[in-house]
Amino acid sequence: MAGIGVKLDKIYEKNTLITTLSGMSYSTIVTIAPMIIVMVAIYVMMQILDFGKLEYAQRELFSCTVLYIFIFALIATSILNAVISRYISDKIFEEEYGAVMPCFYFCLFLTLIFGLVPAIPFFIHEYVVGQVDPVFIFLSFVGYVSLIFVFYSMLYLNICKEYERTTAFYFIAMAVGVFVAWVLNLFMEWDKTYSMLTGLDIALLLLAVLEYAQLLKFFPISDHRYTKVCGHFKTYWSLIASNTLYIFGLYVHNFVFWTTDLRIVVRDSFVCAEPYDMATFLALLTNLSASVIFITAVERRFSGRYRQYVEKLIGGRLNDIEAAKNRMFRQISVELLGLVRVQFIISVVLFLLLVVILPQLGISGLIMQIYPCLAAGYFIMFLMYGGIVFLYYYNDLIGAILTSGVFLVVDFVVSLFARDWNVIWYGMGLLAGSLAGWIICYFRLRWVERNIDRHIFCEGNIKPYGKGPKPDNLVYVRKVEK
Repeated sequence: MAGIGVKLDKIYEKNTLITTLSGMSYSTIVTIAPMIIVMVAIYVMMQILDFGKLEYAQRELFSCTVLYIFIFALIATSILNAVISRYISDKIFEEEYGAVMPCFYFCLFLTLIFGLVPAIPFFIHEYVVGQVDPVFIFLSFVGYVSLIFVFYSMLYLNICKEYERTTAFYFIAMAVGVFVAWVLNLFMEWDKTYSMLTGLDIALLLLAVLEYAQLLKFFPISDHRYTKVCGHFKTYWSLIASNTLYIFGLYVHNFVFWTTDLRIVVRDSFVCAEPYDMATFLALLTNLSASVIFITAVERRFSGRYRQYVEKLIGGRLNDIEAAKNRMFRQISVELLGLVRVQFIISVVLFLLLVVILPQLGISGLIMQIYPCLAAGYFIMFLMYGGIVFLYYYNDLIGAILTSGVFLVVDFVVSLFARDWNVIWYGMGLLAGSLAGWIICYFRLRWVERNIDRHIFCEGNIKPYGKGPKPDNLVYVRKVEK
């Protein structure tokens, strides 16, 4: 999210209540607003079309379809996004703008392969075994592919710092989607589920087109070297591994509970566990503000400390370098502790509100029993991810892999045991995985602090590695004047 720090500094510089609220609003826009807009759009569709009056089987088919589309599109696009972000940032810094769009096309092809290899057999199974209408399957397929394109293109726009424009694109596209769904149902008398799915498809397609058009404005020139990015895949394979492990860790506990007695099978194809999945959504919503708080803190304060340290490395005195290093690592502690304090207050308030309000709306029972443990798990998980971001800052990719790997493994293993525990401990897998990952991340950051001088000054090579005859040991000959 580099690049919003300057804008935030301008907003916060007057240090008033209004500027504080404005800064938080801006941070929300550039982080979580697109997801909120999508959720609101789907909810509005449901209300306008009286979705609740449909038969239970129709409601479940639509809900599971949307759930699967979003989960697996996010997984497919997350595999390469970290190394793509690194590659594009490097090329923009080197002013090789013609390398951006070839990377876009080549990595989009790879991302579609990641997404379609498991999806196509599923759609075939949905038709053959589940006896789902081919038109409904086709609409689901269009929505899935469009969402992959949307998530993938959004990465490039964020690198270009087009946060506000991306949010505007989401708002426009989702508004059009809601309108299309309403028109199809009211005037063309389409089935409600088909109208809603078509409206969502139109919104995602329009969003994909808007994002792609904006990218072409930024990068109209192409050098047509499509596989050049493969060198980064080899160099930064650890980025791919770390990000993939983290993303699977986000969902593995849900997958485990899809195998329990809570699961619901829809059309012999879709599997979900409604109480657990709903509790997961509420827990995520409770702690979602952590990303806003963290981005604001990092962009406004830590990035400045980091920049000062890097500047001191170039020609600075040893004492100045040491002082800048100490200030930088103290700032990490300040930001993480600040995140804990502020998010704890927000999470507790939201937790109490949800516990009081949701039963009045008919959301109670198993959902509210599972919810507290998951809420605690997501609280620690966001803190852990903040630590992973700091590891990325220092290029400690092995530490990031260890953190994400431990998070995934512990999450999965404990969730397997938690299936047989009391309902209130169902979310223990996520809680234990997040805590274990955070512990690894903390000690890895301390290791980085102790060894950063060696990492900075001793990791490079004056001459690159290569094969061939050994160069002459003679570097230069001093000329002695007679």
